[in-house]
Amino acid sequence: MAKFTPPPLDGLKRRIDRHRQEKAGERQGMFVRQTFQLSREEAREKAREWFHEFPKAAYWTEVESWRQLEGDKIEFTMRRLPTAD
Repeated sequence: MAKFTPPPLDGLKRRIDRHRQEKAGERQGMFVRQTFQLSREEAREKAREWFHEFPKAAYWTEVESWRQLEGDKIEFTMRRLPTAD
């Protein structure tokens, strides 16, 4: 009985790598996102800065997600539209 030998995947791996490199500079979806890891007070201040600079009514600015890390650190992602058109 012949033993199955899988085909080489080098070409596929190169195509996947090339695709990822081409897409790396593009924005995913219609929102601009930025993730921060700051102390609780610094996180509050950073969120206030975003809401001040990009008003919620025009940019749909919001804290998309957040979680508490060890100590007093907060990891959070801010999200907004790229323009207020």
